[in-house]
Amino acid sequence: MVTMKEVAALAGVSITTVSHVINETRPVAASTRERVLKAIEETGYTGDAIARSLVTGGTKSLGLAVSLVSHPYFAELIAAIENEATQAGYSLVLIDTRESAESEQAAVRMLRSRRVDGVLLTPTSGSAALSELRRLGVPTVLVDRLTLAQDTDQVGPENVQATSSLVRHLADLGHRRIGLVTGTPGVPTTDERVLGYRLGLGRAGLKWDEELVAQSLEPLLGKASGLVVSDHQVLMTVLGAARAHGVRIGTDLALVTYGEVEWAELVEPPLTTMAQPVEEIGRTAVRLLLSRIADPERAPETIRLAPALKHRQSCGCH
Repeated sequence: MVTMKEVAALAGVSITTVSHVINETRPVAASTRERVLKAIEETGYTGDAIARSLVTGGTKSLGLAVSLVSHPYFAELIAAIENEATQAGYSLVLIDTRESAESEQAAVRMLRSRRVDGVLLTPTSGSAALSELRRLGVPTVLVDRLTLAQDTDQVGPENVQATSSLVRHLADLGHRRIGLVTGTPGVPTTDERVLGYRLGLGRAGLKWDEELVAQSLEPLLGKASGLVVSDHQVLMTVLGAARAHGVRIGTDLALVTYGEVEWAELVEPPLTTMAQPVEEIGRTAVRLLLSRIADPERAPETIRLAPALKHRQSCGCH
């Protein structure tokens, strides 16, 4: 195995200089850097992924920065991303952003230090990580939480029309007081689903009532006969609160939720859900990123994949 010492000897520099070139820990004169890179190429030095990246132009790895605590479905999304990346000959470097802007920026910088060829990012609210990636020209694809900007590749579920359909479903069952339990304010998916809720009300000829929108079930008890739940995390708190207050889902309160859960058919009554195409989102995200890596100048794409209604009994249908 070729060592860094042999690379240094061939380039006529110190081992420390080779290390600085590989890890970019200190500026090195262009002519010296060129000699080191040439020595790496001639010797076939593959001491680590960083050295290989200097020769080949890539580490054959992709970075994924995502909050592992925010939504259970991210586990399925990560599995789909890793499978697609592996099939393309890439490894996946996963870092938890902890649903924090500061942690997200640190995670992105860690991925950059690993010299990943591109980054898949599920952005947190208020993060500056995306603007940093854009400024540095790092190939990036946003996953799940999308922006209105058209200057970045992004892929996620369609939220507005899908949530509108959930409202219309309850309205078609005769409900006139339809409530919404929302997710975290300021998160793009939450904002889009609130918009879809309002759109659905309008299409059903119902008026917006801010008293029917809350972040928990309790403020809506006795006010809403039908309920739209905006995501997985919120769903669990709603079901727990319903049990605590003796509310019978599907009988006392019709319930539909955005997002499929693996136990949807195991609870009583089974849950009517709007199921996101999670696997397709993951595969598409990797393909978009590899396409960006291969062609940095191509026009950015925004892809929204439609969820599918899983009709069960929690909405009161039998």
